[in-house]
Amino acid sequence: MSQTLALLLDAYRDLNARRMFWIVLVLSTLVAASFAGIGLTPTGFEILVWKFPSVFFNSKYISPGDFYKSIFLSFGIGFWLTWLATVLALISTASLFPDFLAAGAVDLYLSKPIGRLRLFLTKYFCGLLFVALQIACFCAASFAVIGVRGGAWEPGIFLAVPIVVLFFSYLFCFCVLVGVWTRSTVSAVLLTLLFWICIFGVHTTEMFLLTMKLSQDSATASLNKEIQTTEKSLAKARQSAATRPTTRNTGDVNRLQAQLDRDQRQRAAAGNTVEFAHQIFFDVKTLLPKTSETVALLERELIDSARLQRVADARQDSSQDSQVDFNGNPVDVKALQAAIRGRTVGWIVGTSVGFEIVVLALAAWLFCRRDY
Repeated sequence: MSQTLALLLDAYRDLNARRMFWIVLVLSTLVAASFAGIGLTPTGFEILVWKFPSVFFNSKYISPGDFYKSIFLSFGIGFWLTWLATVLALISTASLFPDFLAAGAVDLYLSKPIGRLRLFLTKYFCGLLFVALQIACFCAASFAVIGVRGGAWEPGIFLAVPIVVLFFSYLFCFCVLVGVWTRSTVSAVLLTLLFWICIFGVHTTEMFLLTMKLSQDSATASLNKEIQTTEKSLAKARQSAATRPTTRNTGDVNRLQAQLDRDQRQRAAAGNTVEFAHQIFFDVKTLLPKTSETVALLERELIDSARLQRVADARQDSSQDSQVDFNGNPVDVKALQAAIRGRTVGWIVGTSVGFEIVVLALAAWLFCRRDY
């Protein structure tokens, strides 16, 4: 145990000695502190010392607490933690294994009575610890800003630390695998970013197909109602034509029959093409780490624990009328959100951690089997 702690401390000192650690730490603190530069007034809003009047954007329209928590959700989580800060963290930690495997560096550790697997895992968890410290500093600064400026002290903000570290570990395990395999920091960073883009592409496509599928299901349900109505009207028209065989009644039967045939052909033509394509991408997505869904778990928990449901509902209602699918058909946003939220934590985290274990096991096998 003492050897593991010594290795962990040594690896942390190595990362801490690099300028990138402090650059990312300062940037995270500045981003969180920049929230305090924006404030609401009864007549509008202010940025530092400049005040701007606004009818809809003021403390009467939205409370300062909800305002700052909304900024933390949309910018702090949706942009900084899951994009820029992640890229900076990858750049900071990508050289951990390539530099460690350089000639002369790894020989010193292997000369000691320490197992290679323990050495590998210690280095890996040190990289995660580096990221956890950065996220903790950002969350602490955001917690203080929201509490002081917004008057809302929300400890649920610190859920970002384990969730974002978990999100980062999906990418870091792949970065470690490439770093151990190629011993190149540049290759590790570039291939990991390319892998991240592929994950994002699969996720975006699956979401698009899910939207199309729900829209098609909604259109099919409406068409089924029309067919049922037409069938009832046709039955009445045939009964009237049988009792009173007039030209008008016969024409009504022919018109309703033609409409029924047209609707049935349209329903049959819809088929299940979109559903089949969505199932393929969903299966592929199951095998890959769910980066977007993992971050969405953080927003879901914050909405529940920090009572941000009103902010989320307002944001959803504002986009309710503008969402349409590829064919221009309206999309039921609430049904889409329900389908996304219906995906369990076990599926999101379990399959992602399973992917991480497989990749990490392969990287550890390469590390333990290679001759240095």
